Parts: sequence; structure tokens; C-alpha cells
Amino acid sequence: MKYALIGCGRIATNHIKAALNNQLEIAAVCDIVPEHMDSLLKKHELENISSIKKYVDYKTMIEEVQPALVSIATESGIHAEIALYCIEHGVNTIIEKPMAMSIKDANEIIRLSEEKNVKVSACHQNRFNIAVQELRRALESGRFGRLSHGSIHVRWNRNKDYYTQASWRGTWKQDGGALMNQCIHGIDLLRWMFGGEIEEVYGQTRQQFHHYLEAEDIGMAVVKFKNGAIATIEGTTNVYPKNLEETLYVFGERGTVKIGGTSTNNIDIWDFADEIDRDSKNRGLEEATSNVYGNGHTSLFADMIDAIKKNRIPYVDAYAGKDALELVLAIYKSQKEGQAVTFPLTDFSSTDMESEFKEEKK
Repeated sequence: MKYALIGCGRIATNHIKAALNNQLEIAAVCDIVPEHMDSLLKKHELENISSIKKYVDYKTMIEEVQPALVSIATESGIHAEIALYCIEHGVNTIIEKPMAMSIKDANEIIRLSEEKNVKVSACHQNRFNIAVQELRRALESGRFGRLSHGSIHVRWNRNKDYYTQASWRGTWKQDGGALMNQCIHGIDLLRWMFGGEIEEVYGQTRQQFHHYLEAEDIGMAVVKFKNGAIATIEGTTNVYPKNLEETLYVFGERGTVKIGGTSTNNIDIWDFADEIDRDSKNRGLEEATSNVYGNGHTSLFADMIDAIKKNRIPYVDAYAGKDALELVLAIYKSQKEGQAVTFPLTDFSSTDMESEFKEEKK
């Protein structure tokens, strides 16, 4: 299957690894900075393969290469624009998180992909973590009984060097803050595990230490789900001196699970009223990862390839991408308005937050 990558920055290496692991034909890479393409190909010992073409314009690449599958790993603010162009041209698309920066763009990606019968997968690769899959299996089989509450904690560090590497980071138009960039994977998992349907959310965000940014470096929220469960969200880049953890808790009347590690890759607590054979294997489960992005890209790519071949919906589809985005944007809106936000969120964008924190800097 002919594959092309758009965007060759920090996360791109995971996409190339996933493409190689799935035996895709890497036909082209694209980046507005040629050196980014060169260094990425060299890192994966692909620099001397003449069949891999390099482009600085993704539109030209799509028209000339005509790939069956692309993945978009650019700055967040242009994910939707590029995705819509690819979908319009019949190209199946994997979109790095967040899928878009506005509800309007997310809805249009869903609408157009369905109209064109194009497969779209939102790159929430942590759904494929072994620990997460085991938790999902327990939930779907009813082992928790009625859900009580849960939480996601993304307690990471991002220093000034991280933000100066790319000027778009921390801006409302191109990135958002800790919730949109770092915490959205955990937010996706939390909403997915608790049934997806939300009544309302109340959130607070702050810019405590990263005053050279536009967006937040800490966000917290309380979520009320339609099934009666409640949950909390904590996402920050303020943890000294390095990444601490990304943990997901689920509490039910007959079970308690804590998924931990740096990227929800370990099982720290696994207790159920009805003991079964696999429980002993799950307690203390640790999935080794080379970085905070985990191992899920390879599995997500494999699922997308299978979805294309079998003409089925991907495991992590465009609706999943919108759900995670909607919850982040609802927290932003709650901060902006100072009150709880009810669902569904019909119209909001990260750029609606552009005046936030400006008064504090005066």
C-alpha cells in the first residue's frame, strides 16, 4: 500500500516506524523545511532510497504520488486543512492529535469523509496499549458493575527549550496548551472508558510558569457523564524536573483499576470481585516504551490498513477524534465563561481563547 507522510517533526519518527513495521511502501515525505525530511530519512536509514520522493508542498505530493494512505504530523493548527484536502482527493488519512482545532472543522472532516467513503483515523494510539486494552476488555465484559468515578492525570514537564524548538507551540491558533497538546490522549481514554456521553464539564486553566506562551500550562476539570459517573481531569507541563506520570483510574462497584507509567502503559492496580485467570497476569503488567508516545502507532497503522482493505470503520475513527477535541474545547470554554458547559458543544475553537491570560501579563 502506497504511503506518504506530511510533516517531519518530533512525532514523525513514530509514523515512519509504524509504516516500516507494517510493510507500507513509503512513497513520499513532505515538510516545508527540507532539512527535516533529510534528518528523518537518515535516522531510519532511508536516505539512499531513490523511490522516496521529497516535497515541500503537500498538494503537489498528493496529486503526483496519489498515495492510498497518508498520515498528517504537522503543527496542530493545519491538521484539518490538510486532512480535508486529502479526503477531497480520496486519500485515506491518519491525523495526529488533535484532529482539528475547532468543532466546525471536526464536523467537516466527518461529513466529507463519509461523503467520499474515505477512511479517517484520529491518532489516539494509546488506545492500543496492552494495559488499556485489558482495561477496556474488563469494562466491556461488565466486571466493574456500575461505574462510580474516575480520573486522568497527565503530570509532565515541558521546559522553554521544548517550546523554542517550534514557534507554533503554545499558541492558540496552532497548538493550544497542556490540555490540547499533552493531555488529549488521556482525555480520549477517560471519555472512551466512561461511555463517551457527557452532560456537562466545569474547568479551570492557568498559565503558572510558561508566561512566554499564549495558552495554559495547567488545566483541571470535573466531568459529569450521562451514565451517572463523574470524573476529574488534570493536565500540566509544570512538573519539576521531568515527566512524572500519566495515570488513569476507573472505580466501579465491583472493580478498581489504576493504569500508570509515563504513558498509561503499566497496570499499577487491578482488583475485581470476581477473580479470573488472566487477573494474575495483569497485576504488575508493564509495557516497555522508548518514549512517552508509547508503541501504539504501529497497531493504529495496522488497524487502518485492515480497515481500508475490508472497507470497515477504523478502531479509532474521526468521531473519536472529535470527542476528545470537544472535551478539551469545553474545558477552555468553561474557563472563558466561568461556568459549567453543557454538551454537545456546537461551536467553539481554540482561537476563541486568544484573549485569555493577556490581562495577567500586563
